[in-house]
Amino acid sequence: SIYTMPVSHGEGRFVASDDVIKDLIANNQIASQYVDFDGNGSSEYFFNPNGSYHAIEAITSLDGRIFGKMGHVERADDNLYKNINDKKYLNIFANGINYFK
Repeated sequence: SIYTMPVSHGEGRFVASDDVIKDLIANNQIASQYVDFDGNGSSEYFFNPNGSYHAIEAITSLDGRIFGKMGHVERADDNLYKNINDKKYLNIFANGINYFK
């Protein structure tokens, strides 16, 4: 899925060596990426404002229990960010709890 979310992390970015990124890919640990309008990972500032390597926005631990992400899904709510037309509520916290119940 492609969705738009608020970001405010211009100073921080995901950085890793090529070997680490290859391992993340091989283990399916890249949970989401900054993508262009066609869904392709992008290094362009408009889509990837912090310059994260390999356009990585979120990763998981090998067992999937630890989830780290850059975008601010908690900031998507009604009457916020009027310039985001396709807000989707991911409910990542509730979904995580429900998954492990």
